[in-house]
Parts: sequence; C-alpha cells; structure tokens
Amino acid sequence: MKASLTLWLMIGILSVLGLLDGAGAADWPVWRGPNGDGTAGAGTNVDRLPLTWSSTSNVVWKADLPGEGHSTPIVVGDKVVLTISDEETERQSVLCLSRSDGSVLWDQPLFYGKLAKKIHKKNTHATPSPASDGERVYVSFFNDEEVQLTALSLGDGTPIWQVTAGPFKELFNFGYAPSPLLYGDLVIVSSDFKRGGFLAAYDKRTGTEVWRTPRTGSTSYSSPIVGRVGGRDQLLISGDKRISSYDPATGRPLWSAKAVTEATCGTLVWDEERVFGSGGFPGKETAAVMADGSGRVVWKNKEKSYEQSMLVHDGYLYTVNDGGIGYCWDATTGEEKWEARVSIGAISASPLLVGDRIYASFENGVTVVFRATPTGFEKLAENRLGVEAFASPVVAGDRLFLRVADYEGEKRRETLYCLGL
Repeated sequence: MKASLTLWLMIGILSVLGLLDGAGAADWPVWRGPNGDGTAGAGTNVDRLPLTWSSTSNVVWKADLPGEGHSTPIVVGDKVVLTISDEETERQSVLCLSRSDGSVLWDQPLFYGKLAKKIHKKNTHATPSPASDGERVYVSFFNDEEVQLTALSLGDGTPIWQVTAGPFKELFNFGYAPSPLLYGDLVIVSSDFKRGGFLAAYDKRTGTEVWRTPRTGSTSYSSPIVGRVGGRDQLLISGDKRISSYDPATGRPLWSAKAVTEATCGTLVWDEERVFGSGGFPGKETAAVMADGSGRVVWKNKEKSYEQSMLVHDGYLYTVNDGGIGYCWDATTGEEKWEARVSIGAISASPLLVGDRIYASFENGVTVVFRATPTGFEKLAENRLGVEAFASPVVAGDRLFLRVADYEGEKRRETLYCLGL
C-alpha cells in the first residue's frame, strides 16, 4: 500500500511539472481550439513552450505531408489529424499522425475527382479544419459542387457516415473554407451564398439532420462558432454586413446586428457581453456589438482583418491587420491602446494566445511572438519556418504545431513541424 501510494504521488508530481509525455496536456480538438477562441487549453504551460525555433532548433519532429491544405491540425490524445488535397490525383483525404513522433497512423482518402474548377490562389481543396470529440473525426470537403460532411473513426480512420449538406454557389470562385463545429451531440456546418445559404446540424452518431436554418444573404467564408456570451450559449457567424446569433441547439435565430462587411473570413470572438468581428470585402470594418439581442453596435473602426481571426484577453481586443500592423483596443470602448508593425508581409493565419504570448504566423513563414498587454507592443521573438504559412499555429500541452510549405523548383511541399523545448 505504501509503495503504491508513493508511486501515485510521484506520478502526480511529474504530471504537475509536465515531465510525463502527454500528462495533463490539453488537446486542440477543433478549429480555434478547446475554447473556440484561439486560446490555449488550461493544461498548457507557456513556460514549457519554445519562444525561438528554426528548422534545426527546438524541433521535436517534422512530417512531410502528401499534398497540401490550409486546414489547421487538431491534436487529440496521441493523434494529430489534418486534411490533405492533391490536385494531381484530385484526391481529398484525412491524415492521422502520431503525436509523439509524427509517424503516419492512418491515411483515409474520401474523394477522387470533382474538385472545384477554380479557387483563389490563397485557398486549397482542404481548407476546413477537422473536429473531434475524442472518438470520431468530423471533416467537411467541398466536392461535386456540394459541402460533404464525413464522420470517421479516430482510431483507424474508417468512415462511419457521410452526408451531402448542401451546395455552395459563390460568384467569385474563391472556394469553400468554413470548418465544422461541434456542440453537444451535434456537428454543425455552414454555407453562405446568395439565395440558398444555410446553417445545418447533424447528429454526431448517425449523421441524421437535426435542424436547418436558411441564410439568404451574400457570399461569405467565415466559420460558425459557439460562444458563452450574454449569459447563454450562442452560435455566432458574420457575413452579409451582419454579425448574427442563433440558438445552437435548434438553429433558431436570436439576433443580428448591422456590422462589419459583406464578405468575412475570420471567426468571431467574444467576451461576457460583446461579440467582435472584422472584415473584409468590399469595405473595411472592425466592430463590437452587444450580445443581449438589442443589436446595438458598441463601437467600430475602419481597420480590416479579413482572413485572420482576432483575440480577446483580459478586457482587450488584439489583431494583426491585413498589412501586418498590430492593434490593441479596449474591448469595452474601442479605445486604441497601441498600434505597431508586427512584421512585413501579409497574414492569413489566425493568431494563437498562450498565457500572455501571442503567436502570429505570416504568409511568408515568419511567426512573430509578442506580448498580450495594453501597455505597448512588445516583440518577444521572430522565427521562420518554410517560405509559406497559411494554416494557423496550434498548441497542445508543451508542443507547438506549425504547418508550412517550401518549394523544390516549382514543386510546393508541405511539412508539419512539432516544436518543443
């Protein structure tokens, strides 16, 4: 009995110190992480994450990817899952790697052929990020002019069910982007376009449609998200010059506010009372609206974070705009606390918040780490991996994951890096 007690005490101490592989480590199971807002889970210790890295420094492992995609990897238990597309074979697939060493655990093709004929050069045929409840993986692909939703076994990648959610008929040939969302026993997908857009929810176990709500606005590309705001769970999405809220259990509209722009790509963020969004096209606007159903716009400005999402931390809103300029605003009033150049170049990836560190990956492969503080811009580090980075950085436990690309001649090759001290 005494020996057993001693053993469990040692395990507990090691777990607290983060010295056991995966012990107490938070997963990153869906787009924008366990909290849905781009912040690390409670089990993450910022002091055990690397501040600097290179292709040879602080690399735990790296894995060559058999194709391309801008989907953010998810990390669940001992597995890392991401979606892949290969234009040469017109293959869309789901790839699962070992969290410990990056080896391939399974590779499940879902579609061959019938890819969208035209997409934006900054998009891919594997842009929506996967989602997992710990038993299954849920992925959405745009194939044969429809949004296809598939559930697979997390264990071995076996497809369990597949449904055609509906069309995505845009005018601009930019391509499909929204990630699936998990809420309770539901998996939720969106498709925003004129005269036919929708939000739809399916039973996670069977793929049976539970509810469907029309969205008859303009073409937009943002992922839906559920936030706890205004005292209740709200399904939030932007687009069509609006920030809108729905009941995630039923799809019933709750409220909408005239804010942001016609087309948006970033995912909304929130605090206890307000929802924050930015866009986009054709105009520029960042706005805060009350989530109490009044539709009241609290404040707005003319800054633009089109593809990338924002972050809320300790009463302040942080973003890096399309030109690489960082901002910190008071979330309540919109008062600008600071403005500074974060880096040179465009940004499409959404920033990651771990503790008081913000990790922002630029399209040229540079990731800048800076402090989340209203007192002024404080750059902590600037690192580079690859020559392209469109997928957002994610963190799980004491590991940071970056999906980047290099070129061998004209051939683009993607790599997933697992970084750690």
